[in-house]
Amino acid sequence: MAIAFRCRCGKLQGEIEPAAAYLRAVCYCSDCQAFARALDREQDALDPNGGTDVVALRPDGLRFTAGREQVTCLSLSPKGLLRWHSACCHTPFANTPREPKLPYVGVLASCMAAGPEALDAAFGPRRIALGTASARGEVAATPVRTTLGVMRVMWGVLLAKLGRRRSNPFFDAATSQPIVEPRVLTREERAEAGRVR
Repeated sequence: MAIAFRCRCGKLQGEIEPAAAYLRAVCYCSDCQAFARALDREQDALDPNGGTDVVALRPDGLRFTAGREQVTCLSLSPKGLLRWHSACCHTPFANTPREPKLPYVGVLASCMAAGPEALDAAFGPRRIALGTASARGEVAATPVRTTLGVMRVMWGVLLAKLGRRRSNPFFDAATSQPIVEPRVLTREERAEAGRVR
């Protein structure tokens, strides 16, 4: 059963197929925190320790059902990940590589229209912690689970490439370019987004 997601104001909506998920993790890295701060959505997207609950999946497992014209993105640096959000209310909802060759999208659980139990049933519980050195509080590292998780993602990406699953809603199929021009933060904007408020 598909899990719905939406931006805060509801103009942008979509669905995720749980079968397309590689894994679920909580990322405490400074970049994920800066993404939320750059959009002034820290309270919505981050847990008290600065973690972002992320579901990694094949891009063909995500589809927009309404408001695709609201999809936009930024990048924290000229070569950084593309970080997708809604133009209408600045809800952060996903991150992808800069080109579609790597079949990966990380979707923020905070934008999913499902409760904790439904998310656990669809994607598994939050057992992997990434980037714990940047956590605001004391967060236990999960080195073994993280290593196994990275291997699982790599295996999933390889299978997706071999299976020629090319559908990617974030990139134009003909040009392989992002569906919108990414806005790259200036050094000043990146520095401001990196400050804990």
